[in-house]
Amino acid sequence: MLVRLAVSMIVLAVVCVARGGSPAAAADGASPASAPRTTLRILAYNIHHGAGNDKKLDLERIARLIHSLDPDLVALQEVDYRTKRTERVDQAAELGRRTGLAWAFGPFMDYEGGEYGMAVLSALPFADSTNHRLPEGPEPRSSLTIRVRLPGDAGDLVFAGIHFYRTAEERMAQARRLLEVLEPEKGPVILAGDFNSTPDSEVMGFIGETFVIPDKGDDHFTFRSDRPDREIDFIV
Repeated sequence: MLVRLAVSMIVLAVVCVARGGSPAAAADGASPASAPRTTLRILAYNIHHGAGNDKKLDLERIARLIHSLDPDLVALQEVDYRTKRTERVDQAAELGRRTGLAWAFGPFMDYEGGEYGMAVLSALPFADSTNHRLPEGPEPRSSLTIRVRLPGDAGDLVFAGIHFYRTAEERMAQARRLLEVLEPEKGPVILAGDFNSTPDSEVMGFIGETFVIPDKGDDHFTFRSDRPDREIDFIV
């Protein structure tokens, strides 16, 4: 399912993470907490350092949207940490506070007295995060990953935030390095974010050799948010 808003690019998916359990349990009178959990709601959102198409810097607007979608895991791109342009705010921590989700920040580079990079938010417990450095282009790149504990006895899941950049060759190098880093991981791995690559690109073809790229149907364009004409954001 794709959701579009006037603020940057956003993709929402519901992903099956474990088999078993009865979807009818809650309808039969069992509480939601007692019904086995079989899906996760995952959100990928390029927040453009909190500035919408109206140029207004508004983290509360972004937090309200995230909260309204009730995600379990969120991959955020273009996040500032105490930079001059965004009033020295720790944006990952602020969005975590406003949504009630745990958070982690992974910097790409120093910027305007602070740092610029990506973040993840999680409604599920996780112990720590790892910021994997990727091959650089015009800007440094990394992938921020967390290992979360899934509900019940479903085990762990690795969740990796993506923001590949800039040329096709640079994005391919970043994709290859990331899959090398993640290859030893045990259990399911989900990549989510801004791949800056269309479905028919070499980059997504390479990703598709290892990961399932869901078909989102007819309404699948993600960029630009105000007049989308291409798909470059994915949850795989």
